[in-house]
Amino acid sequence: MGSTSATGHEGVGRRDLIKRSAALGLAAVPTMSFLSACASGGDDDSNQVDKGKKTAKNPLGANETAPVEVVIFNGGFGDQYAKDAEAVYKKRYPKSKVEHRATQKIQTELQPSFNGGTPPDLIDNSGKEQMDMGVLVGKDQLADLTPLLDAPSLDDPNKKVRDTLRPGVIEMGQFDGKPVWVMYYAYTVYGVWYSQTQLEKLDAEYPETWDDMIALCAKAKKQGIAGWTYPGQYPYYLPFSLYPFIGKIGGREVLDAIDNLEPNAWKHSAVKSAFEAYYELVRKGYILKNTSGLSHIQAQTNWNQGKALFIPNGSWVENESSKTTPKDFKMSIAAPSSLDKSDKMPFGTLWASGGEPFIVPARAKNPVGGMEQMRIMLGKESAQNFSKQVSSLTSVQGSEEGLELPPGLSSAVAALKKAGDNILNPRLQDWYVELNKQRIGVACLGEMMAGRMTPAETIKKIQGYADATAKDGDIKKYKHA
Repeated sequence: MGSTSATGHEGVGRRDLIKRSAALGLAAVPTMSFLSACASGGDDDSNQVDKGKKTAKNPLGANETAPVEVVIFNGGFGDQYAKDAEAVYKKRYPKSKVEHRATQKIQTELQPSFNGGTPPDLIDNSGKEQMDMGVLVGKDQLADLTPLLDAPSLDDPNKKVRDTLRPGVIEMGQFDGKPVWVMYYAYTVYGVWYSQTQLEKLDAEYPETWDDMIALCAKAKKQGIAGWTYPGQYPYYLPFSLYPFIGKIGGREVLDAIDNLEPNAWKHSAVKSAFEAYYELVRKGYILKNTSGLSHIQAQTNWNQGKALFIPNGSWVENESSKTTPKDFKMSIAAPSSLDKSDKMPFGTLWASGGEPFIVPARAKNPVGGMEQMRIMLGKESAQNFSKQVSSLTSVQGSEEGLELPPGLSSAVAALKKAGDNILNPRLQDWYVELNKQRIGVACLGEMMAGRMTPAETIKKIQGYADATAKDGDIKKYKHA
């Protein structure tokens, strides 16, 4: 493997080498509606079913005859894993019925029920139409999941659910203090995904420095292969590798400042260096042609077909792209390359965090049933079933042990091991969904990577959006402790 320093350049040499070109033009800013009109009233439980008797088998006291309504985002993970866990619920509580619904239109289908006070009991709030978690918390729409966390785990009554979870998962569900509003079921490893087979054909290894990344992209281009692609229709995938790149260069405090909406946080030199590095891919023609118009499926398919070496993504990609992935692809993930020797964090620094957020609405008819279904999902049987089905880790510590893992998931486990304590967890995508996806992603990063804005223009625009969010009194604010 290559050195973690920039080849042939010391200190900030890599930064000095990256140049910007002029903008080609500006595009209009798209907007996305989000859940902004929820009825308040989280304490209104007049519509809720009576609680059941607490027993060793039923520690939360779920009503054993009441139905449970579950809505699952039918995306990269599908919904079979949830159906399987629901079958366990029905086996444990045969007099109950689990009403299952799968959709990709979470917000469109569920906002009316939230506004009307009749939301489901458990929701996988994910995907393009994810309801803004910050808004839901701010408007008292979610139930506190502390009872679930303090309940005995399904497999070991002497161990609480909270004690079975990976580090950081509980904290991710905390938006404003001690209550836990969200249970992240998957454990997602974000980074730069590639085919080990394709690199071997190029007689190359994953580039640990940005100099090596550029050299490899140049080599690939000569053979008609692009260096990178990404979902141009959803450019908020770019931060999956770009945010940890920023944190690696400048330290985790840079990402914390960005999350905290601090003034001038986006003007940090680490942001500038990272943006200029990515813009170098644009200037030198190392982005797959027409990437800016691709959906996530189209980008992944082009990548699977060997048209591009690298794609920023999360660990759901192995399952989501399985139908188009060649058998000898050897799907792998790596941490962002090092920029140069002055990077604050070592190569291997990675973004990994809870994914697939599950929520129990405060005004659900059977919130305790929703929590009990979640407790079952956090049991070893359901957790391992999830990993086997969808090639992803869960938030349950060690649930992958003993399983025969596919290549991508095996590489994700190896990447986590290599990262050690150097795990980053940017919260912008959880705390400020609209800002992260539409403002930063679509209106800024998408424009920069399409060559229509320079890094300097992009940073200025993003800082403006962040400042506007900070000043908006209608948006609830969250900060790192």
